[in-house]
Amino acid sequence: MESQKTLARDEKTNKKVKYEFPKDFWWGSASSAPQMEGASREDGKGMSIWDYWYEKEPERFFNGIGPDIATDFYHRYKEDVRMMKEIGHNSFRTSISWSRLIPNGVGKINSKAVDFYNDMIDELIANGIEPFINLFHFDMPLELQKIGGWENREVVDAYVEYAKTCFELFGDKVKIWFTYNEPIVPAEAGYLYGVHYPNIVDFKRAIQVAYNTIVAQAKAIKVFKELQIKNGKIGVILNLSPVYPRSNHPADVKAAKIADLFFNRSFLDPSVKGKFPRELVDLLREYNLLPYTEEEDKELIRDNKVDILGVNYYQPKRVKAKEHLPNPYSPIMPEWFFDYYEMPGRRMNIYRGWEIYEKGIYDLLKRLKDEYGNITCFVSENGMGVQDEERFLQNGIIQDDYRIEFIKGHLKWIHKAIMEGCNVKGYHLWTFIDNWSWTNAYKNRYGFISLDLKTRNRTMKKSAYWMKEVSKNNGFND
Repeated sequence: MESQKTLARDEKTNKKVKYEFPKDFWWGSASSAPQMEGASREDGKGMSIWDYWYEKEPERFFNGIGPDIATDFYHRYKEDVRMMKEIGHNSFRTSISWSRLIPNGVGKINSKAVDFYNDMIDELIANGIEPFINLFHFDMPLELQKIGGWENREVVDAYVEYAKTCFELFGDKVKIWFTYNEPIVPAEAGYLYGVHYPNIVDFKRAIQVAYNTIVAQAKAIKVFKELQIKNGKIGVILNLSPVYPRSNHPADVKAAKIADLFFNRSFLDPSVKGKFPRELVDLLREYNLLPYTEEEDKELIRDNKVDILGVNYYQPKRVKAKEHLPNPYSPIMPEWFFDYYEMPGRRMNIYRGWEIYEKGIYDLLKRLKDEYGNITCFVSENGMGVQDEERFLQNGIIQDDYRIEFIKGHLKWIHKAIMEGCNVKGYHLWTFIDNWSWTNAYKNRYGFISLDLKTRNRTMKKSAYWMKEVSKNNGFND
């Protein structure tokens, strides 16, 4: 606490403050197979739901750009890894494409995919970059979606077999694994709000998808433990948002608690505590929304919790009590229980439509310390998407000072959390290079590295040079 007091005094006297981070802090970035690799029809890769949806409805994707080429990481990973090293990465998170490794989701393993992932992982390690490998990033193999995707317990078993295959193939090299990135997204985007494939709006089906995802995670963790990977850790990456009520009025506070149950605790509690929140179960029962379960699930989830937690943070949620009763003839949705609230004077990323609130990451990390056993965690995504960044091009470099200020603002609050005892091990920006982003394609750019869509040439932005110094010095002065 003394160092934090000193920091505060220095701020008052307008002297430069040094924000120094713990030894071996993870500096790096995050991406995923479907957003970087490209080569979507090469070397025996099977189709994912994204390949299929783009083939059927390309007009849904910004400027009609799909995942077929992405950043061409599949062919250019050596170049990219060299650039990661150049800008000071000591860690990098990506995912394995289930439909590349096992083209039909079950059955035969694609040997060319095994070669690619082995070579890519070796390249990272050879350059002093710890590979953080995620098993699933929204990209369900099409053949498994045809039988219901996460709604089907057969797919749960297929995922567990896929996870085991990955652990056995790459566990001698990869020590930090993740079951999913943002597992709530396939449930809410694909089955609740109708913005991802399969484009369904059905709260009860979304809940079943979410529940089965948690069961699959617990089963995969059980397998991971049984394999006894030396020095291995397995976790999950969750997109968490602190939920702030409009006021301290009991109705606003209740609305915020319900939003928190749906969007944070639904995955956080079973992953870290090994059980679902009683309040959530009671609410779902009241509205006849409970999922189908099997007898052994409860014990399975209880006994197979994560070792490490990745926290993706972009913006807070602000809510208030409902101003009008929901239409009883409309489909039941989470927003039956609260309204969103736009705080006057809030700072915005106008390109993404998201509030910028750096203190939110501190509030999340403190909560993990106080309510979740101070689990080992790291900021696994944080970033600022901006349209038409070419406007800021000067002397061949995109002058993304806005991104530097965004990162710096969040790192200050992360540093404060660490000084107050939070078990935070690293910071990964979303993302390394401007990558393909689902239906938004390349609408917003997030990378340290600029991508030319015509040539796929890579150019470092100003933020990349800045991050190189941050990593080198394990912190920064401000």
